[in-house]
Amino acid sequence: MSAIRSTAAGGSNRALRWLAGWSLPVALLVAMQLAAGQPGAPRYVVAPTDIAATTWELLASGELIRDAMASGVRSYSGFFMGAALGVAIGLLSAVWQQARAFFDPLVSTLYPVPKVALLPVIITWLGFGDVSKIALITLAVFFPTFINTLYGARATPVSLIWAARNMGAGPAYIFRRVIFPAALPQIFTGLRSGLALSFIVLFAAEMVGSHDGLGDMVVRAEEAMRYDWMYTAILAIGLMGFASDRILLAIRRRLLADKYPGEARDG
Repeated sequence: MSAIRSTAAGGSNRALRWLAGWSLPVALLVAMQLAAGQPGAPRYVVAPTDIAATTWELLASGELIRDAMASGVRSYSGFFMGAALGVAIGLLSAVWQQARAFFDPLVSTLYPVPKVALLPVIITWLGFGDVSKIALITLAVFFPTFINTLYGARATPVSLIWAARNMGAGPAYIFRRVIFPAALPQIFTGLRSGLALSFIVLFAAEMVGSHDGLGDMVVRAEEAMRYDWMYTAILAIGLMGFASDRILLAIRRRLLADKYPGEARDG
């Protein structure tokens, strides 16, 4: 009976969390639906039903899919390259003092600089094509991934390293079986931050010198005063980011089930 009550309570708590999470978005949609078309309402207040109809039209024409695919290629390319560099250099800096002495001051200096502010410089070097956009996204993803990887690896308990050494483990084994697993939770924290930044920077980069992509769709919508197009593009990139984050969380949950048991139960 206690197990049944516990299961029922867990289901009730999940339902309450779900309702709490969706209450504000639903209220906002209702308010927009009621306000749209009213006298004096701004043109950018568009009824959600009109946004849904426009989204369906753009999907049927293939325009939304083409722009979403172009944005996805840029965002994921930059994310994977930035994440790979951040994890690799972060781990290297954690175990090699000379690398840390080189990269740590450099990252500390450049990290506070808004990456979008570097877009004109990167465009000057690499042009208006996809290479400049992917390079900017790579740079944005690198910093949080590097920092979290570095400090996650350096936070490895010394007692674990000593225990491995006392049992005859070499440096490579200690790195592979002690330091890297200990750093994984922090690495995933950096990856989640980098993933969000990849979409933020993508949107800004595509609004300059692009001929496709969801950011370019926003620019075209603004020029044509088609705010329903604009909301469709924003919704599309939000859904892409949400789906990507859920996939990353699923990977983390699978690899680190012992460290995130609550996520495993909720999933």
